Amino acid sequence: MKNPEQDHLPETRNELLQALHEIESWEVEQKDLWFWEKIGRFPFQVLDRLTPKFLNKKIGEALDELGNYLQAGGRYLISEKGTLRDIEDVHLRNRVEGDLTDLTEGLTIEKVGTLPLLVMDQTANEIVQNRLNLATIQGATTGIGGILTLAIDIPAILGLSLKTIQEIAICYGYDPKDKQERIFTIKCLQFSSSDIVGKKAILEELADYASTNKKDVQIISQLQGWREVFATYRDNWGWKKLFQLIPIAGILFGAWINRGTLKDVGEAAKMLYRKRRILERLHAQKDG
Repeated sequence: MKNPEQDHLPETRNELLQALHEIESWEVEQKDLWFWEKIGRFPFQVLDRLTPKFLNKKIGEALDELGNYLQAGGRYLISEKGTLRDIEDVHLRNRVEGDLTDLTEGLTIEKVGTLPLLVMDQTANEIVQNRLNLATIQGATTGIGGILTLAIDIPAILGLSLKTIQEIAICYGYDPKDKQERIFTIKCLQFSSSDIVGKKAILEELADYASTNKKDVQIISQLQGWREVFATYRDNWGWKKLFQLIPIAGILFGAWINRGTLKDVGEAAKMLYRKRRILERLHAQKDG
């Protein structure tokens, strides 16, 4: 099957290498978790005893449902139509002379993979900014209700994180309906919530993702990663529970932690998907 990447390469090799260097610099700059994030387990374990059992059960059920996303997709799979419209709009606003992308039959995820990085980046940035605003409002709203609203808040922010990563995947020409892409989605989520050691391990794991057979990825290790994501999110919410016992602090802290969560998720997803696209274009130039 012919690779559309070889038909239309909007960047030169030097431009791609420069973009790759920027991402590698970002990888080196990744920092460890804050001290309060590392000790998040303590308030969670203490306050967990104060949480009604039915609430813990509801939270557990919601997280289990999210876990099913890895195997079946389910209701957390997004419809690509809205994201494709956003990409097409950005493309038309930035179209330059010599752009040979054929949109007469509409934009598809495959065609997105041939668009300039500029279009991909700008669309991803706009999507992340929109989701940041949504997460801030969501965090403040659930902060009003105190500890009881966490049954809604935790699965809601996880769901928003998953959908944001999927939208960014489409921005760079990858189909989130593909099971192997859902594994990459989990890796993005895991990266955004890992300490410095975990981040380095994930970067090493994904180093050859652009050139390897995705079917060779070990599902068992990815499931373990999914459980680690759950544990991290759950532990970090110990602090949110603590501050939500104070009405005003719950609103402010809820808005702040949700916005920070989406910012980290959006940045990690953009950089990791952008790196894949750049590496694939470099490989296409070399093979061509």
